[in-house]
Amino acid sequence: MPLFAFALFFAASACANVTSFAPPEYLQWLDELKQEMADRGISRKTLDKVYAQDFYTPDSEIVKIDRRQIEFVLTSADYVNRVVSARRVKQARENYRKLRPLLQKIEAKYGVPGNYIIAFWGIETNFGSNFGGYNTIEALTTLSYDRRRSQFFRNELYHALKIIDTWEIDYTRMQGSWAGAMGHFQFMPSTFNAYAVDFDGNGTIDIWHSFEDAAASAANYLSSIGWKKDEPWGISVSLPWNFDFSQSGRNIVKPLSEWNRMGVRDLNNRRIKLSPELRASVITPEGKKGNAYLIFDNYRRIMQWNRSENYALAVGILADYAVSGRPYTPLKENPAVRLKTDDVVTLQSFINRLGWSKLDEDGQLGSKTRAAVKQVQEKAGLPQDGYPDYLLLKKIRNYDPEIGFAVPVPPRKLHKGN
Repeated sequence: MPLFAFALFFAASACANVTSFAPPEYLQWLDELKQEMADRGISRKTLDKVYAQDFYTPDSEIVKIDRRQIEFVLTSADYVNRVVSARRVKQARENYRKLRPLLQKIEAKYGVPGNYIIAFWGIETNFGSNFGGYNTIEALTTLSYDRRRSQFFRNELYHALKIIDTWEIDYTRMQGSWAGAMGHFQFMPSTFNAYAVDFDGNGTIDIWHSFEDAAASAANYLSSIGWKKDEPWGISVSLPWNFDFSQSGRNIVKPLSEWNRMGVRDLNNRRIKLSPELRASVITPEGKKGNAYLIFDNYRRIMQWNRSENYALAVGILADYAVSGRPYTPLKENPAVRLKTDDVVTLQSFINRLGWSKLDEDGQLGSKTRAAVKQVQEKAGLPQDGYPDYLLLKKIRNYDPEIGFAVPVPPRKLHKGN
């Protein structure tokens, strides 16, 4: 065979193999997916262009990441110290000063202070240096085929295709995280379609290459969900020795005047000098042995961006550093609060088995698990801080369905002669 003809044959074979290894059930699913997207209004032109390849990858790394569990549950201090490092604080301050004119324009329009925009940017993509190494369409197609959260990712895929349809964006340039989050601020496609804006006025929205568009889009989102310009996110506090931990948690909201009356103080042991009418909650992400915070409504707005308490703490703390001159100080860590993921699964399984709640046995300390832990702690006669320490785990392992958490009475020993 002539060399040129051999090269053509080899190239054709390679192209054929791009789709030939995909199993028939996947190809059928992909056809059904494309038909659904067309029925929802995505153009055939976009579908034909995007799905010129099928994106099938056996044993996908994206699915592995979605399934991955760490051995230890990251404590709040662990997480914040990793995300809010001395280097990141320095960069946050430099970027805040450099971008101040733009941030002032965005704040004037949307009411979101620039230091928070800088904090989100730093935590999401390390100030634009890491958008993620995954193509958005490929990642969302893979996760739509996976059964774990297929409906969620299928809807995000629709929104990603709608972006391509509306703005004629080259899908190969839509880089983001393994879960489909995109651009400087890691917007999910549905968030892009709802809140992204053309702030630089060039006739298109580009959250990858226009920081103006990306930052204003982030501010537009935060403003739309109720950001309060003149309120802080929260502060670190100290709790009195007799604090009732059943009163902790985001769902228990009191005026600041009431928390002051209960003995909650700042870290210098002074009354908290903010408006006494401010509505606030006390949270203890690592339980009674860890750090405590008084949080306000903007903390809850951050959690609408990302539903992790630790993430919200990191954004708030980095935002504070960006506009303050105080030296960087990592959060104090307490090894006594470190838990294994398997320990949390054990707890979740125990609660489900007794019918006290219906939890995902995923090893994650989400708000639903924390609320259930409080109930178990109440039954076990422990402080209700919502954090499953090893004393609670020991009580669970010794639990007796007949007497609950009570300590069994040992049989009485008979003395000789009785």
